[in-house]
Amino acid sequence: MSVGRHLLRRFLRSQQSATAGSSELVISALNQLRSHFSTTPELSTGHLENEVNSEKKKRSEWLTLPPFTKTVSASVLGAKLAGKHHLKPADETTALKWVVRCCPELPRSLVQKLFRLRQVRRESHSIEVSEDGCQVQKVQLKRVGAKDSLNIGDRIFLPNSVREFSEEKKENGYTEEEVKFMQSLELYKDSAIIVLNKPPGMPVQGGIGIKWSLDELAAACLCFDYPEPPRLVHRLDRDSSGILVMGRTQMSAAILHSIFREETISSSKHDVDNEKRILRKRYWALVIGSPRCPKGMITAPLRKVVVDDGKSDRITVFDDTKILSSQCAITEYRVIKTSTHGYTWLELSPLTGRKHQLRVHCAEVLGTPIVGDYKYGWQAHRKWQQLLDSDLMKNPSEKFTKENMLPFGLNMDGGSISEKNPRLHLHCREMILPNVSQALESMQLSTDYDLLKLKSLEVVAPLPSYMQKSWDILNS
Repeated sequence: MSVGRHLLRRFLRSQQSATAGSSELVISALNQLRSHFSTTPELSTGHLENEVNSEKKKRSEWLTLPPFTKTVSASVLGAKLAGKHHLKPADETTALKWVVRCCPELPRSLVQKLFRLRQVRRESHSIEVSEDGCQVQKVQLKRVGAKDSLNIGDRIFLPNSVREFSEEKKENGYTEEEVKFMQSLELYKDSAIIVLNKPPGMPVQGGIGIKWSLDELAAACLCFDYPEPPRLVHRLDRDSSGILVMGRTQMSAAILHSIFREETISSSKHDVDNEKRILRKRYWALVIGSPRCPKGMITAPLRKVVVDDGKSDRITVFDDTKILSSQCAITEYRVIKTSTHGYTWLELSPLTGRKHQLRVHCAEVLGTPIVGDYKYGWQAHRKWQQLLDSDLMKNPSEKFTKENMLPFGLNMDGGSISEKNPRLHLHCREMILPNVSQALESMQLSTDYDLLKLKSLEVVAPLPSYMQKSWDILNS
């Protein structure tokens, strides 16, 4: 570049001193200048094209993520929706969190491995001074650690090889009938959540000896146009049925997790003001017998104990709250309808989310075990079968053909009180929860948005056919 400027000055001086008879000198200087600009590697068109192509080639080796922007903190937003403001402001977003958020289709283990192998880059800008004293901005890709904080506008680059994983579409291996069945379970769906009417007999999570689980089936059949699978945010027992909420994105799932957690924490501290509760779950249960009071609140801590020489465990009421292994459990209940046959329909509202909470509270505290709960009410069922009203057993040997069978080996018809061994009559019928989708949209527009203005979602799930049959029998 300095040589080019030197020739240019030489050309101008020759032009100033040239006379009519010295045109050859001007032409000579001009030819030298033209020759320099056409052959100097720094300024030649060919060299510039090579540099551009080289830069493109380097960038093509990387998958560029969107520039970092401030995002809503899931835990903070969830706490605010639950009416709690005790949480500290969210920590700064790290490179790992940003990659996971931008690439939900990549397994977290793979993302962590990329950071361990130092294969993740961040765009770095530096200012350098050129030979002529001008400041030039230089862009480089430098390694970034998983825990490194990001600044607004930072770009993260991943190896291009992850694109193959992102674009790979795995065949779910399920038939069209099975996919349609899973989609038929949908009660509600928006940009943040999907609500299903869980069928009885289907486990929510996979494990040893489990062939089909709802979380895996939802990942295969209920993604729709989303790049990431729905995520569980709460649980239902395998044999129970009803409303199951899943987050459609990592962000919405984290917010819902925070809401469920905050509600349990508040109730554990005996903060059970119904007017302030933004998450309400109402179950219907058919129980043997009738509670002494038509409505009330059960406050009985629960604890897990090991039985059968460690082969199994069960939950039991444990009054000593000083024992660390015991957990506070609170349930509201009210009688919906009683029957002359010795049954009672109850509405149960758990204020905490403990394992088998409703089943244990009904069996051990109210003394009215849930119909079909042979784990916590086997003695009542044994007596109940001896005193069973023959009028209810109209078809004790009723058999169900393959036509009654649903995909995944499910049968929704068998199991009413008209049969010798009824199924568990516990159904999550109604849930009221914050509109997470609207909250996210509002917070993105303005962080000062008043979340109290949000309207709640109310979802109702119809009873499974065998519970509806029991209802009809007792009302006939």
